[in-house]
Amino acid sequence: MHDASVFYTIFLIFVGSAVVATGVLYTKQSLLVAYILVGAAFGPWGLKLVSDLAAVKQVGDIGIVFLLFLLGLNLQPQNLIHMLKKITWLAVASSLIFAIISYAIARWFGLSIVESWVVAAAMVFSSTIIGIKLLPTTILHHQHTGEVMISVLLMQDLIAIMVLIMINGVPQDGFFSWTDLLLICVSLPALILFSFIVERYILIKLLARFDRTQEYIFLLVIGWCLGLSVLATKIGLTEDIGAFIAGVSLAASPISLFIAESLKPLRDACLVMFFFAVGATFNFGYLAQVMIPAVILAVLMLLIKPLCFRLLLGRAGESKAVATEVGWRLGQASEFSLLVASIALTTHLISDVTSNLIQAATILTFIISSYIVVLKYPTPMSFSDKMRKD
Repeated sequence: MHDASVFYTIFLIFVGSAVVATGVLYTKQSLLVAYILVGAAFGPWGLKLVSDLAAVKQVGDIGIVFLLFLLGLNLQPQNLIHMLKKITWLAVASSLIFAIISYAIARWFGLSIVESWVVAAAMVFSSTIIGIKLLPTTILHHQHTGEVMISVLLMQDLIAIMVLIMINGVPQDGFFSWTDLLLICVSLPALILFSFIVERYILIKLLARFDRTQEYIFLLVIGWCLGLSVLATKIGLTEDIGAFIAGVSLAASPISLFIAESLKPLRDACLVMFFFAVGATFNFGYLAQVMIPAVILAVLMLLIKPLCFRLLLGRAGESKAVATEVGWRLGQASEFSLLVASIALTTHLISDVTSNLIQAATILTFIISSYIVVLKYPTPMSFSDKMRKD
């Protein structure tokens, strides 16, 4: 193997993904599937082209940090306030329904209480990445369907961040101590307050003064992201939470949209690295153990999520057509499902078998849900010219 393992890993990630993505696009599938397949094929349990699992996880961790930073950067405070008023009850109700069903399935297959709750948490969310990727630009910006779907996804993202904080703080026995609760209740608000003070009195002035120098803006926002990530670890939180808060604090900046736009190439590179790492860390040795429960869990989520969203959105006053379409577009698990599995495994809350169960179920929902949406509704990747819209 090449001595520079990180360089060699990045080479395999992007060259392999480019080749496989070509075939994936011909079949109208989500590019996320290509990245996962390449990781599975090249990883330690595939062709072993990447045998250094530590290097793969490091690449994936870097991707997670920047993905959460960019997610926070797009959460405009005014949009959050409007969204919370309209969507909170719907997101909470649907999350509880999905969690209870997933928990029951996990217990039925003999998982422990703690592992079952982690599975439940993983299956709560729908994929922001797939939802946005398969949503035509015209719908995204001009039609009500896109507004409803994005509002639900943003609310789920906020719930996901809280779940990640809790999972990171839960001890191995599955119960919070008073110290754990104090950490969450004190450290998190303190970090949020610090980030907004720095943004208001330092960052915004630097951005305004040197806004013509794009290279400096790039360095400043990346430094802010990484700096707050390191600070978060120093006070007992995680890099991921620090990166997300760094992004949210900058979302109020007048040039946040410009920053987000200029960082799109970085976002896309992070997507490739994160999902490659997901595929590479999938242990095919557990496939026989997890396949049946993964298929059952995936199928139930693919059936229950669209139905649940359709009923809840109907009660919220949405038309049957809008409620049905949004339901199908949100009918899969999420990239946060994979992140929940990764963090829970790192903190020893779940076993390798449970982690691979969550990964397998999530990947199955990605593939099947993408095909359903492409066949039923307008997308940039539709099979027919009539349905292909962007």
